[in-house]
Amino acid sequence: MKLYTWTLTLLLVVANGHAKENLFALEIMQAVKNRDEGDQVTQIMEMILIDRRGNQRKRTLSTIRKDVGEDTYSILFFTEPADVRDTAFLTWDYDAYDRDDDQWLYLPALRKTKRIASRDKSGSFMGSDFSYADMTARPLERYQFNIMKETLVNERSVWQIETLPNEEEVARTGYRRSILFVRQDNFVVVRAVHWQAKGGITKYLDVKELQQLDGIWVTTQVQMTSRKGKEVRHRTILYNRDTRFNQPMQDEWFSMRQLEKGPPAEMWQ
Repeated sequence: MKLYTWTLTLLLVVANGHAKENLFALEIMQAVKNRDEGDQVTQIMEMILIDRRGNQRKRTLSTIRKDVGEDTYSILFFTEPADVRDTAFLTWDYDAYDRDDDQWLYLPALRKTKRIASRDKSGSFMGSDFSYADMTARPLERYQFNIMKETLVNERSVWQIETLPNEEEVARTGYRRSILFVRQDNFVVVRAVHWQAKGGITKYLDVKELQQLDGIWVTTQVQMTSRKGKEVRHRTILYNRDTRFNQPMQDEWFSMRQLEKGPPAEMWQ
């Protein structure tokens, strides 16, 4: 009887310990989500696509982003080279976990706007290693978070956190499991590993450069690498060339009409 009582007590202590760790992991991820990323933001970016042979393709794009209540609206315009010029991408990223984000892609060659269905959001965004789902925030309510350990990334202390999505989120993102490395001093995810549910591909996210602008931490260079086993299949590097906060914006810029019309003339004044 005493042995049974002692064993039960031990199991309860261990269970409570895991529960506290899971709660702490959730609190960390909530801090990641709530981190100040600025509002009414404009950015000029360069995207470099690198295939397994090292061949490169460069693309230039401009983005604008605005918080609308608890939601975030963003629109992205490709400006170079000619084969992708005027291609545009609109996202309405909703804060409510039970509401799927809305995304549309405008293809100028077809003069057609395509809505990205939930089942397609795990697909590649414009030939890059980022998916459509990577372009929006993760709803925390659809995940289980576990702290694995504390470690260092580039000599900075980080929490290493395992994230396990529910079935709905696996279908949306295509990821069955991820490990995130969150810097302890600023709650920026500086490294991540994503295991895809199909195809045997593992994707590695690595923040190469991080700067503080107007008191806000901004990623200025990030790389996503797709591997199958030890083989590098493809890489994408994103350079953030210019970021500006608190820029004047109009709500109608975040519309399908603007998506098809192109960047607003006032955008970079």
